[in-house]
Amino acid sequence: MEGLRTLYEYVAEHTLFCLIPAFFIAGAITAFLNTASVMRYFGPKTDKFLAYSVASVSGAILAVCSCTVLPLFTGIREKGAGLGPAVAFLYSSPAINILAMTYSIHLLGYDLGMARIIGAVGFAYVIGLIMSGIFHKEEKRRILDAEAGEAFAYDDGSRVRPGHQNLAYFSVLIAILVYGTAKMPTIIKYAGEILLMALLIYLVRRWFTREEIRTWFSETWRMVKLILPVLLIGVFLVGVVKELIPSEIIARYVGGNSIGGNAIASVSGAIMYFATLTEVPIVRGLLDLGMGRGPSLSLMLAGPALSLPSMIVLVRVIGFKKAGTYILLVCLFAMGVGYVFGVFAK
Repeated sequence: MEGLRTLYEYVAEHTLFCLIPAFFIAGAITAFLNTASVMRYFGPKTDKFLAYSVASVSGAILAVCSCTVLPLFTGIREKGAGLGPAVAFLYSSPAINILAMTYSIHLLGYDLGMARIIGAVGFAYVIGLIMSGIFHKEEKRRILDAEAGEAFAYDDGSRVRPGHQNLAYFSVLIAILVYGTAKMPTIIKYAGEILLMALLIYLVRRWFTREEIRTWFSETWRMVKLILPVLLIGVFLVGVVKELIPSEIIARYVGGNSIGGNAIASVSGAIMYFATLTEVPIVRGLLDLGMGRGPSLSLMLAGPALSLPSMIVLVRVIGFKKAGTYILLVCLFAMGVGYVFGVFAK
């Protein structure tokens, strides 16, 4: 019964104004993003500052878990991208996608949600740089081979839309999401959402072909089918776990803000598998049971980016030494940043 109650509250409070707009944004990005234009930013000839900056925030355009991102990471590597930008992409993609960012702020509070976003972007950038520095010689040989093979000379054939159209279209989509999650009287919220949706319909009918609209809806529906069932199951299980696990156990091991508590949260997050977005209601449930805000951030910074299945695959893709270094860096950074956040969050 507690699981059903938690599920009902989740659907009633977070679906209409939070998840549905985010799904449409994710579907639009998947449908209209030109693959070649993104991949070029990870190329060996790209300025390092630009390459790492783009890789660190590129996860905002995807909605993938720690396992789903592995084929994308492998593909980028095979196209010739350096280890540093590729690792930054590997971490950022499941950590800061637009669904997770919006949902974290909405459900966990502004401070914890923003700390997750800032920490994840910083992690991706710094860990990518460290990995590139440690394996510099090996990667230098690999990049020379990639340059010789013109690794990024390809196009995916998608239509390139004028910049002002993309800006207006995505701005309205984001405005619908942000406005809908703001706290205000219901009548004002619905009136504003109706006006924004009318503007979106006008822009879509003016600039998009029927085939493009069909592709957008198809990609959005694919995202919904991929993510929402698992997410709802996760929310239900959170309600069950909240009822079964004594709060004293949570408070004993990950309550407060000790180094040990953050370490436990970081390593536990790295081992567990989180389907996209499920880490947010799980952390919400753990917070209700007495988990400290520092360990909560540690769990969210390590959990989405790693899991036991993804670590096994990663060892096969880039080797034990590189994979082990990456895993260790993620856990250490998650523990450290969680502890520092916990100090100031008191």
